[in-house]
Amino acid sequence: MIRLLALSLVVAALGSATTAAADGSYRSSVRPLPAELRGRLQGESWRSGCPVPLSGLRVLTVTHLGFDGRRHTGQLVVNAGVASRLVRVFRRLYELRFPIRHMRLADMYGPRDGRPADGDVTGSFRCRQAVPSPCTGGSANGSWSNHAYGHAIDLNPVENPYVGCGRTRDPSSAPYLDRSRLRKGMVTPAVIAAFRSIGWGWGGSWAGRTKDYMHFSTTGH
Repeated sequence: MIRLLALSLVVAALGSATTAAADGSYRSSVRPLPAELRGRLQGESWRSGCPVPLSGLRVLTVTHLGFDGRRHTGQLVVNAGVASRLVRVFRRLYELRFPIRHMRLADMYGPRDGRPADGDVTGSFRCRQAVPSPCTGGSANGSWSNHAYGHAIDLNPVENPYVGCGRTRDPSSAPYLDRSRLRKGMVTPAVIAAFRSIGWGWGGSWAGRTKDYMHFSTTGH
């Protein structure tokens, strides 16, 4: 509880100048990681030997639409080199009224018992290896994920599952294996175009039987 409160105070401090405006305008900021968040990331999300130092990361704060149809302030930890471009992407998603269910720092990095039970958290940085296709199983393939650099974003993972051979590891994503009917929170062509405008690729366009519909990254992988 104390750690969650501390992280909430960090979020409040970072977002004080960027909270969604009463007039409905889009707000954003890019700031270095505060000390409390740096400490929070160490261990589960970052460790010595990760491909990007904590000094190379930034907190991106943006206005976004929630699943409740209301404006919210969301935050991601991303690589410093891509943060300003992502400001433009999230501005476009806000203009499109594309809903994002959870995008708070506490949702991604807070104590596990305080994270959303549905697991539908939009996130970016986490120092981890790439996850193999559900076709093959396993939890890591020996290569750094783009997430380990802060060069990738997973958007509404329940509605946009990682699929291989017609399967997904998350049972709650099963209704979204059918991509022929767009529903709330599913990636649309306009969302893909927003990321493509800054040179990012989409995992849903991969060739073969594996698709990562939530995944956008600098390399497309």
